[in-house]
Amino acid sequence: MSDKTKLKAAVLGASGYTGAETVRLLAGHPRVEAVAATGHSLAGKQLSEIFPHLASADLPVVKAEDVDWSEIDVAFGCLPHGTSQDLIETLPEHVRVVDLSADYRLRDAELYADTYGRAHLNPQRTAQVKYGLPEWRGSELSGETLVACPGCYPTASLLALLPIITLIDPDSVIIDAKSGVSGAGRGLKEGNLFSEAAEGVHAYGVGTHRHAPEIEQELNLQAGRSDIGVTFTPHLIPMTRGELVTCHVRGDADQIHAALVAKYADAPFVSVLPLGAPTPDTRHVRGTNHCRIAVYPDRVKGRVVVIAVIDNLVKGSSGQAIQNLNLMMGWDETLGLSGLQALFP
Repeated sequence: MSDKTKLKAAVLGASGYTGAETVRLLAGHPRVEAVAATGHSLAGKQLSEIFPHLASADLPVVKAEDVDWSEIDVAFGCLPHGTSQDLIETLPEHVRVVDLSADYRLRDAELYADTYGRAHLNPQRTAQVKYGLPEWRGSELSGETLVACPGCYPTASLLALLPIITLIDPDSVIIDAKSGVSGAGRGLKEGNLFSEAAEGVHAYGVGTHRHAPEIEQELNLQAGRSDIGVTFTPHLIPMTRGELVTCHVRGDADQIHAALVAKYADAPFVSVLPLGAPTPDTRHVRGTNHCRIAVYPDRVKGRVVVIAVIDNLVKGSSGQAIQNLNLMMGWDETLGLSGLQALFP
């Protein structure tokens, strides 16, 4: 039976990985309850038929038009990029939205159209939507009705780079990024087949990946510039979840480390490792909303390596979305997330 004291949540696109992860995490939230799960092609099924691990949080999958929106307080948009806005722009005004797609991340509607291949339905709105990187924008989110969650690669990259962008040569930033196969979504793609992805590593979106403009948008905003460009190259790793970014910069390792420690001293979900610590591993954060960051001086004087790891489906997606909702509601940002321990091995 529904708990009347909790916010009622609809998970849009619940049949995808981020949708399923959102349902899983909400099952442990003390103040939010998932009461609706939408899907188009799989409408009519039970969520537990699609994801047996969600049997204890089961919901019928319905089409969005069949949801009683008068009963919904918040919607988590877990739909594909380019289609999320089609539904979000039709939702009643009383429904708060945390969008996990890219449809509201880029403030410049022309840049969005160039990056994602379609015009935005509401350019005025995307120019005003808050970018939900909690460690940087958390104080701005209280009372907001729509928040855009960062992409998984931008989350790890920005947590590593934003505190130091004014301490480094901003024109020298190289981001070497690696992600598990779940980052590509649940859709049937030949490159994601086990026999295609296993026992190999390959780069993709070389020089063209759509997360680069998002990273540059936030770095330029932080630095008070408009001309910072990064070299960003993602790689697909034969593992299910996890993400590691290795950022190569020019600067002083001690200053960079001190700036990161100072920035995240009170951040519940970001840990900066001591200088000289073993390199962070995606297994150290698997299944959690945490990010671990480490700094290493390169053997070449003046060059520094900054490494960050996250779980792409939690801190890089659904967990961060819940963290954003907590801040939108004025709650403790750790609600429903603090008890998650890393799954190891």
